[in-house]
Amino acid sequence: MRSRISKASVAGGVLIVAILVTAFFMLPRSPINLAAAGPQAQEELLRHWRAGEVVVLVRHAERCDRSSNPCLGPADGITKSGNEASATVGQGFARLGMSQTDVISSPVTRTRQTADALVGKDVDSQEWLRSCGDTLRNDVIAHKVAERNMVLVTHSGCISDFERQTGFKHAAASEYSSSLFVSMGASGQLKVLGILNPGDWSSLLSEKPLK
Repeated sequence: MRSRISKASVAGGVLIVAILVTAFFMLPRSPINLAAAGPQAQEELLRHWRAGEVVVLVRHAERCDRSSNPCLGPADGITKSGNEASATVGQGFARLGMSQTDVISSPVTRTRQTADALVGKDVDSQEWLRSCGDTLRNDVIAHKVAERNMVLVTHSGCISDFERQTGFKHAAASEYSSSLFVSMGASGQLKVLGILNPGDWSSLLSEKPLK
């Protein structure tokens, strides 16, 4: 009798472990938040940035057609508060240093307005940042220039596409004006470094420019 109980206990324990492991892999998993990741992860980002090895996917700012806030301009663009948030994120990028950085946006009004506020001038727009889909990871690799960082202003769906293609199939949807940082090695291998939401930049950067 004791032997049967022992075997049943072991079997039950194995089943519980199996359920917990399965649940762990089924739960949503998102890239780390760099603001809370600790100095080692932050220094890794800064090291890659200085070497021109970083790609950043930035979601456009608050949509005018999905908000009661005043619009910046056309209804298919962003709100005035979204424009301010984009400018604040742009200040964070400026402190990182933009001298070796290319900025490209989707041609949609809301992404172009976000990108313009981010850098304070008109930026180039390209269709592949609107359509995205299964080729986005390869498109990113193809457009990255060696020893130059690349900031891509795009859409939440596109960022989700990219996350699925880089190992984050159940990542939470990106926030307005959030940034997904990825390093790219010389042979084209990608490593997701983490995310920064608009209010997180002060936790990452010191008071001094990092150019």
